[in-house]
Amino acid sequence: MLRITEIFLSLQGESTTTGLPTVFIRLTGCPLRCHYCDTAYAFSGGQQIPVEDIVAEANGYDVKRVTVTGGEPLAQPECLNLLGALCDDGFDVSIETSGALSVAHVDRRVTIVMDLKTPSSGEQQRNLFSNIDYLANKDEIKFVISDRADYVWAKDIIETHNLNRRAHLLLSPNHAELKPRQLGEWILEDRLPVRLQIQLHKYLWGDVPGR
Repeated sequence: MLRITEIFLSLQGESTTTGLPTVFIRLTGCPLRCHYCDTAYAFSGGQQIPVEDIVAEANGYDVKRVTVTGGEPLAQPECLNLLGALCDDGFDVSIETSGALSVAHVDRRVTIVMDLKTPSSGEQQRNLFSNIDYLANKDEIKFVISDRADYVWAKDIIETHNLNRRAHLLLSPNHAELKPRQLGEWILEDRLPVRLQIQLHKYLWGDVPGR
């Protein structure tokens, strides 16, 4: 059983698969409280659903690409079984995780999209840098950038851990505090080997839950 906030079909708004129709499975609960979080409604509530019923509902959308997200999905141990079951059923599976919990036992068929918490998040101390050792070339590391200090920190982490050789790198502006153009200019100035990403779903539907 897993506690689920929502299951819905949308266009992927982030990552290297932006724009592709994707089934989202949003698990309830998160041990972090990032100041820019846009899914606080998933911190509590939800409904207990068996893994097999979750897979069946995902199949009902007739789309074989699925993202397991939260909250923090790995906060529920049964999430690992869900990921395996989705892969076994032929889905192209990704997981969006904060990077604060171990990804060591995530099914290797799953694409890990891991968010390293920048200083402005208020949760920088929760980063579990040992997770980097479990990432493959197909996986992705995301940084949410709110200001110049965040950008400089992210650049240093990328260089210190040689992240451009470990995974796809994504820098996303916190739209409430930083214009995408400014972040783009910093990336170009430094020739930083990252992908600037803008949350497509918010441009299409705003902050409507389930889209």
